[in-house]
Amino acid sequence: MKVLNKILFVVFLSTLFLANSILVGQTQLKNQSDFTPPPKANKIPIELTKFGHTRIDNYFWLKDKTNPEVIKYLEEENAYCDEVMNHTKPLQEKLFNEMKSRIKEDDESAPYYDNGYYYYYRTEAGKQYQIHCRKKENLQAKEEVLFDVNKMAENHLTYMFSGYEISMDNGLAIYASNTTGSYAEYTIRMKDLATGSELPDVIDKIASFTLANDNKTLFYVIIDEALRPYKFFRYAIGSNNKPELLYEERDEKFSLNVDKSKTKDWIFLNTSSANTSEYHFLDANKPMDKLQVFYPKLNNVEYYVYAHKDNFFILYKDSSCLNKKVFEVSRENIKDRNSWKEIIPHNPSIKLEFLDVFKNYLVVYKRENGLRLLEVYDLKDMKSRLIDFPEPVYFLGSGDNPDFNSNKIRYNYSSLNRPWTTYDFDMITGTTTKIKEQIIPSGFNPDDYIVERLWAPAKDGKKVPISIVYKKDLIKNKKNPTLLYAYGSYGSSSEAYFNSNIFSLVDRGFGYAIANIRGGGELGESWFEDGRLLNKINSFTDFIACAEYLIQEKYTAPEYLTIYGGSAGGLLMGAVVNLRPDLFKAVIAAVPFVDVLTTMLDSSLPLTVPEYEQWGNPNEEKYFNYIYSYSPYDNIKNQNYPNIIVTAGLNDSQVLYHEPTKWVAKLRDYKTDNNILLLKTNMESGHGGASGRFDRLKDISLWYSFLLDRLGVSQ
Repeated sequence: MKVLNKILFVVFLSTLFLANSILVGQTQLKNQSDFTPPPKANKIPIELTKFGHTRIDNYFWLKDKTNPEVIKYLEEENAYCDEVMNHTKPLQEKLFNEMKSRIKEDDESAPYYDNGYYYYYRTEAGKQYQIHCRKKENLQAKEEVLFDVNKMAENHLTYMFSGYEISMDNGLAIYASNTTGSYAEYTIRMKDLATGSELPDVIDKIASFTLANDNKTLFYVIIDEALRPYKFFRYAIGSNNKPELLYEERDEKFSLNVDKSKTKDWIFLNTSSANTSEYHFLDANKPMDKLQVFYPKLNNVEYYVYAHKDNFFILYKDSSCLNKKVFEVSRENIKDRNSWKEIIPHNPSIKLEFLDVFKNYLVVYKRENGLRLLEVYDLKDMKSRLIDFPEPVYFLGSGDNPDFNSNKIRYNYSSLNRPWTTYDFDMITGTTTKIKEQIIPSGFNPDDYIVERLWAPAKDGKKVPISIVYKKDLIKNKKNPTLLYAYGSYGSSSEAYFNSNIFSLVDRGFGYAIANIRGGGELGESWFEDGRLLNKINSFTDFIACAEYLIQEKYTAPEYLTIYGGSAGGLLMGAVVNLRPDLFKAVIAAVPFVDVLTTMLDSSLPLTVPEYEQWGNPNEEKYFNYIYSYSPYDNIKNQNYPNIIVTAGLNDSQVLYHEPTKWVAKLRDYKTDNNILLLKTNMESGHGGASGRFDRLKDISLWYSFLLDRLGVSQ
């Protein structure tokens, strides 16, 4: 329950609901000329020259949010968006109420046991945020409220509560939050759980933290001006002493993260880039010990350390084993590489994703054929038991498993038409027990829907997985509206999990599809490698191939096909509408990373240098030319574009607001159509938009009313 470094943000996708089928073309569609013209951004050209290329950027000035003219322009764009979407307000309200009706407002998470207490959170009707609680020793004990985030969020337009950690004596809680909406920067505070009072210690710019076992020594990582986690400190809580710097990562491609082992014996400091990692450690019971290196950093070698009581398990990757293998090593022989014993070999068709360690068992989460499986190894003899799942496509995720001594593994399961369910698997008996199933108050029948897994042929012959859900009575006649989603970056897998909001679209006759394009990690590390650096264009052509396949197989047609992506998935949206605008009717581009070349050339901007290993360093000519060839902002043409709604966050630390803003301004200059183009900037929040669970639904209602309106649906 610690703050996680979120350099990578994968946008949460949701959607909508209404009748049994959609009737397209019922309403007289309005176009851009039917509204008061949107404000024109001033053209203030600057020349950007490198490697003989001179680019004219008319909207570079929009970077400066301290300029009142920039704020005025954003507010005018917001006003234009409100004007254009004003006639959809009843539909937005209807969608909001539909989606809210699928949320069990009074709910409680499945409790888990850790160090003498059961921990859980609950929600209350009408309240936006979670209430974090615990009970001592048994679930019949008196509830102790640790954090009522609703109260903490009062008087704040945005409030991000990122997690907490409890001391070993159960008397102190360290928690992280911010009021900016940033996923990269938090403030930590300390709470005395006996009195409920807060300690005076407050530390800003935190990326991650953990407590030693003496209940008073805090270890934490802070960020630099570019939001890179780079310094590791030790601090005595309540002492007023100056924090002690233990480690500074000077290589700008690397970021730090601190954590405590599940055994609670070790403090681990990990420094990692996209290709390379290194662990440092010290004894959590001896917090003043010197930090030691686990295994020295080697270029293009990644490893992840998981502690047992007497040894360590190492998930390892280099060029000879891209999908990783697992080693075991005793505490005494850590630094002797020859003493590492291989216990799970590399398999080129099965990707090992992460491990979980228990006293008697080793649990391996792995991915085969794009789907995650769970394998349990008995540490006495390394005999294993595979937990697999019968559905054609699904999502499997780790549940809360902090108890090292447990013989049960908790996991979460869902699919496109199966609500979230939490299970406990007994590793001794092999039996599975359902702990909690998501309740949909307005009613939901999984059998009303069909889920399929399709394989679209890519431009180079590779097969790209598509997961799709639609109503049973859908007829494949090329007249079905469809929403196609993808991300395709950082090796992140786009999972086919249950999202109740999408049924506001599906019940209106939509198909909802997820394309697992290259750049993601669904089909192993080679799938990731084939969609980054000098292979990035494969992500875009894969997505286009998926769109063409859905059209070929008569699920939809270009006049009914809508698409959605956010952040790096917004880069995808920008690229594909430059390449094939004729394929799509409407586009949602959420906080899109569209000014790739200019951003990657500016090392002072947040997160730029660590991303060189994802996109390439444009200070090298081959990468400059390649990024220039696809960067959405640099490749806008005089051509027709689909209807597009774009979102931005003024406090966004991952994709700065000016990227989507500049993109929209330039599109207005170049596009030759009369389709709708909107920019909606959240003036209080960051990369994730609104922070409250109901406020998020308002954002989604706007997005999907835009899609329905552009398809001519009035209900």
